Amino acid sequence: MGVRSGERLLVITDAPMRLIGQALFEAARVAGADPLLLEMLPRATNGEEPPPDVARLMPGMDVVLCPTSRSLTHTEARRAASASGARVATLPGVTEEIMVRCMNADYQAITVRTVTLCGLLEKTKVVRVKTPAGTDIILPVEGRKAHASSGLFRERGQWGNLPTGEAYLAPLEGQAEGVVVVDGSMAGIGMMREPLRIEVRKGFAEAISGGSQAVELEALLKPHGRPARNVAEFGIGTNDKAILSGKIIEDEKVMGTIHVAFGDNKSMGGSVAVPSHLDGLVRSPDVWFDETLIMKAGKLLV
Repeated sequence: MGVRSGERLLVITDAPMRLIGQALFEAARVAGADPLLLEMLPRATNGEEPPPDVARLMPGMDVVLCPTSRSLTHTEARRAASASGARVATLPGVTEEIMVRCMNADYQAITVRTVTLCGLLEKTKVVRVKTPAGTDIILPVEGRKAHASSGLFRERGQWGNLPTGEAYLAPLEGQAEGVVVVDGSMAGIGMMREPLRIEVRKGFAEAISGGSQAVELEALLKPHGRPARNVAEFGIGTNDKAILSGKIIEDEKVMGTIHVAFGDNKSMGGSVAVPSHLDGLVRSPDVWFDETLIMKAGKLLV
């Protein structure tokens, strides 16, 4: 985060993440910042707004760290803080083990890898993903800005997850077609006991199957209506230290995987704002940027 002496730093946490929040508060104090530790009640879903009093504090800070049990990444509060110039890192569901494993990665190397993929994505009109498990989806992306979540958030307004390592963007609304088979993990659910099959038509998840976890996913989507089914994100993991753990904060960063998310894409330059953003992790994919194969069976070719 590039924390400097005297900077105003806010740590937002909740009861399940209290020890992580306290550790970050202490690290900020040692780094010379002027930190504030705030605990709120856990949110019900990823993307639910924090309490208004919390949201009002965020834009006045130099740095905001959010180790919370549910993600604040895709919230108006986070977007307002970033727009004000605050450097924001969200750490939803992170554990001590994940921090030790993934935040000791070489973030300079991750940055090069991630920025390279983003450069290629921004020249691409259509992304295609296929896997032996049954994923076969077309994602039109022409004109969309790609985002490099590299882990180095040292300039005004920069934001992203920690730990991190992904290149991602928002596919064009209403245009994705095909099938996504989630065979790694699913945000809000965890590791897959059996693959989730999600049929996508005209940019929305129209049918979900795959046992009891399909029922769980339907239950997570239902309160937010049709916008929660929007194909919101395509991303590629770039952190070579990350492993599949059942925590999406780590899983979506695993090299050799891609993820497709449903729900809010406003944070990525899209037009859908909804308090839900759920990522599904796809293992061992073949990935094409237009006609160029950039990943074969999960191995990056660039």
